[in-house]
Amino acid sequence: MSWFVSYVRSSVGAKHVMAVTGLGLLLFAIIHMLGHLGMFAGRDAYNHYAHTLQGLGALKWIARGGLLFLVAVHIGAGVRLASLNRAARPVKYAVYRTVRTRPWAKWMPWTGLLILAFIVYHLVHFTFGQIQPEYFHKLDPQGRYDAYTMFVRGFQNTGILISYLVAMALLLPHLAHGISSTFQSLGLKHPKYDGLIDKAGPALAVIMFLGYIAPPIAVALHVIKLPGA
Repeated sequence: MSWFVSYVRSSVGAKHVMAVTGLGLLLFAIIHMLGHLGMFAGRDAYNHYAHTLQGLGALKWIARGGLLFLVAVHIGAGVRLASLNRAARPVKYAVYRTVRTRPWAKWMPWTGLLILAFIVYHLVHFTFGQIQPEYFHKLDPQGRYDAYTMFVRGFQNTGILISYLVAMALLLPHLAHGISSTFQSLGLKHPKYDGLIDKAGPALAVIMFLGYIAPPIAVALHVIKLPGA
């Protein structure tokens, strides 16, 4: 086991761990986005989706535990990699110029920390019901938790809407760089399709950004609204 610990603590190992955990988190983010796009199908369809997830029982908690593990390991690998990079360059350059480094690549630690802060806030709001508790675990006419109404009421609040849009704006550059760099970290880049990979990251990031902001914006514009409103 000592070889494995040495490997993950190395620069190469930390990059591999970040890449693999990042892919896992990306998969969850895509599934989560598709689920929220169900808001456009209406209250009954969205509440059925939410009720199905709640009915998974132990599987739901296993999935949540797995996500928590991925987030913790992803952050840990990022901190380790940043520490190794600083240790490798203890004295700052007199003149430092980045070569082919896009701005969002340098922002990764900060966007990551800010996204983490928003995730905690998002969980406190929609999972634990500590924000807008008056709409938490209310029931719809079918006796299911009314996730649809909670979503609409949440994003009718201007402050909540703005905080969400800012978080998604931070997620955009984080994904744009992270998706492309994952292939490089795993040694999957090749001159024949490097250009495609470099474009795929930002393209997927933009798609996910639009997918995530579409339902809240639709609530703000009254495209998605409560029945009878």
